[in-house]
Amino acid sequence: MATKEECLSALEKLSDNMAGADGAVRKAAELDRSLSCHITDLDITFTGRLKGGRIEVLDTLQGPPPEKAQIRLAMTGDDLVALVNGELNFAKAWGSGRVKLEAGLFDLFRLRSLL
Repeated sequence: MATKEECLSALEKLSDNMAGADGAVRKAAELDRSLSCHITDLDITFTGRLKGGRIEVLDTLQGPPPEKAQIRLAMTGDDLVALVNGELNFAKAWGSGRVKLEAGLFDLFRLRSLL
């Protein structure tokens, strides 16, 4: 099982990957939205913002997110690490329910190029 530190490191790596992207991926990542990522097996939530093509983690909270962020992710720590390392396909994980992504329709269309 991935640790809290490994999950935070995976989010930082994802942020670095997005910041270094170009084209449609870069454009999709340039949203300015509140963000939460609930790690279900650890029952912790990272909260922050997707801003300027980067993920800014502002807080780590125990339990599910207390407020509804504009972009909400939920998954196990192992799945987060596997996604970021390219070992798990996002579309398949999302389709099977292993990863949950909730956002407004406009944001989902923009984010699809990241996925």
